[in-house]
Amino acid sequence: MSGASSSRTFIRNIKRLVVKVGTAVVTRGDGRLALGRLGALCEQLKELNSRGYEVILVTSGAVGLGRQRLRYRKLANSSFADLQNPQGEFDGKACAAVGQSSLMALYDTMFSQLDVTSSQLLVTDSVFCDTGFRQQLSETVNSLLDLRVIPIFNENDAVSTRKTPYEDSSGIFWDNDSLAGLLALELKADLLVLLSDVEGLYSGPPIDPTSKLIQTFVKEKHLGEITFGDKSRVGRGGMTAKVNAAVCASCAGIPVVITSGFATDNIIKVLQGEMKGTLFHKDAHLWTLVKEVSAREMAVEARESSRRLQALKSEDRRKILLDVANALQDNEDMIMAENNADIKAAEEAGYEKSLISRLALKPGRIELLANSIRKIADMEEPIGRILKRKEIASDLILENTTCSLGVLLVVFESRPDALVQIAALAIRSGNGLLLKGGKEARQSNAALHKVITSAIPDTVGGKLIGLVTSREEIPDLLKLDDVIDLVIPRGSNKLVSQIKESTKIPVLGHSDGICHVYVDKSADIEMAKRIVSDSKVDYPAACNAMETLLVHKDLASNGGLMELVAELRKEGVTLYGGERASQLLRISEASSFHHEYNSLTCTVEIVDDVFAAIDHIHQYGSSHTDCIITKDQEVAEIFLNQVDSAAVFHNASTRFCDGARFGLGAEVGVSTSRIHARGPVGVEGLLTTRWILRGNGQVVNGDKGVTYIHKDLTQKN
Repeated sequence: MSGASSSRTFIRNIKRLVVKVGTAVVTRGDGRLALGRLGALCEQLKELNSRGYEVILVTSGAVGLGRQRLRYRKLANSSFADLQNPQGEFDGKACAAVGQSSLMALYDTMFSQLDVTSSQLLVTDSVFCDTGFRQQLSETVNSLLDLRVIPIFNENDAVSTRKTPYEDSSGIFWDNDSLAGLLALELKADLLVLLSDVEGLYSGPPIDPTSKLIQTFVKEKHLGEITFGDKSRVGRGGMTAKVNAAVCASCAGIPVVITSGFATDNIIKVLQGEMKGTLFHKDAHLWTLVKEVSAREMAVEARESSRRLQALKSEDRRKILLDVANALQDNEDMIMAENNADIKAAEEAGYEKSLISRLALKPGRIELLANSIRKIADMEEPIGRILKRKEIASDLILENTTCSLGVLLVVFESRPDALVQIAALAIRSGNGLLLKGGKEARQSNAALHKVITSAIPDTVGGKLIGLVTSREEIPDLLKLDDVIDLVIPRGSNKLVSQIKESTKIPVLGHSDGICHVYVDKSADIEMAKRIVSDSKVDYPAACNAMETLLVHKDLASNGGLMELVAELRKEGVTLYGGERASQLLRISEASSFHHEYNSLTCTVEIVDDVFAAIDHIHQYGSSHTDCIITKDQEVAEIFLNQVDSAAVFHNASTRFCDGARFGLGAEVGVSTSRIHARGPVGVEGLLTTRWILRGNGQVVNGDKGVTYIHKDLTQKN
């Protein structure tokens, strides 16, 4: 069992969990309560309670809250002379006594608003020496949980006799982290969640840019390697206390997760199996992949493998692709089983039908993918192709040739078949590849990756194609502009925008797919109805689907517009209008022309002529794919020449903008960039060029004695 999969399998059997929230999460930087975070925490616990989980909360913050209230009270009662002579700090036990009631009152108020009952249990370490107390504690908590009440524990600092909690470790527990660990053991919890003010356990102080988040803690590996930062800014514990508590609890058989309490839904995400924070588990040392490969190591290994791939003969690279195609078909049953597991999990999680549709590998899809790989294998050799050749001086030959880019990072959502297409194009173009798919396709992607890499010979190495399994690794990869050469995001506008804002690496892709169809006054209406319907209905979620229909004003008066609208409505398309169309058609006005629906919905607007249509496209479009339907060849040429988009069509559906349909074999995506590749990106879009100069001892020497002739030797096709 691999570490990536086994590290989260315990999530399926969770019934009872202990959640510990520290002072750094409960309070703000100024010492006041962080009401927003507390509210989000209570909402998460309410949700878990309603789902049938038994939730026990261990909370810090009483001392801090009490200190803040006492400071305010003293300030309110102070004279001017008192303010001129400030006194020392308040007694901690007095702060605890004041803060405990206030903290519980706050929890009670918040939970009451959520229709949840909570209870307070104050304990000290000495009482745990009493076996009778421990038994009664368990019985009381079990009774509360049976009644769906959330028990809230806190150490009773107001009456604790311990003076130096850090030096005196002879007690049963010495802070709320160790209390949480003890309660998890005593109450037989299935999971302990320790909420922190950072994402989890790092290899060093979190503020150190070289520190890395440890996703799975292995005591034998990490305990001696970690460098802890400062103690908590407000509480008694800090990360050292959390790790000690986590190690003790996990060694006793209780899984522990240290994660951020600043996020509003991390507890729920942990229970859904997402990699959030650091996992402690007694079997972690048995899982494979104990060695955590860093983002840099993964990228470097992909680059080294790509250079070995490029060194192969063309026929050997072709054979790798054919072997991959055969391996996919040989393992079809296994791949489909993993895909069905993903679909079932997505349905249970309540994902939208459109996402589940993209996730599914339909019957026959594996065979189609295998055949597309064979077509890519049979394409003309792309690497080392001579684009220009000239003799720049006597016996001095210069060639401009194609070559691989290097290492690609492709981030995609939902569609596992995209992994196959991208991998095939990377192999054909000689590039190393790092892939990050959506979590909803985790099992499908893992199966496809395993099949593909197993077909790559050892002379190249399976690390040519790396599969990134954690979303947390993406920020680290996006920093590697010295190792990764191109990032290709495939997915939502939000995904593409986030990646563009987060990296110095060139990004090839499009943020939006706002495609237009303009129906000119001379259009054949029957043709227009077919094209408009296909552009919207064939696959509404595709980036090349029509989002806006522009219609010449003459069609609004001769019935042409009504025929187009009737055709769309017949297909179940919901229509919104621009200012002119909404009044004429009596439909709701669109909130924005710059909107990608990705569904059976589109915007309609009326324009004066082709020039108005072009202006509209330039103002609201995304430079993806735009189409004109007209019988007037002169108008068509104006549109084709003036619309500044990656793909511009005349009398053809926007859905033709696709790598396979263009004869590229497949595509890694559609680019709306103006530098490098544009439109559907196939093998050629994953290449760059370099110059090769072949001489016979020539030197520059101030250009003395060199006669430049620049004779073109390029072979004309």
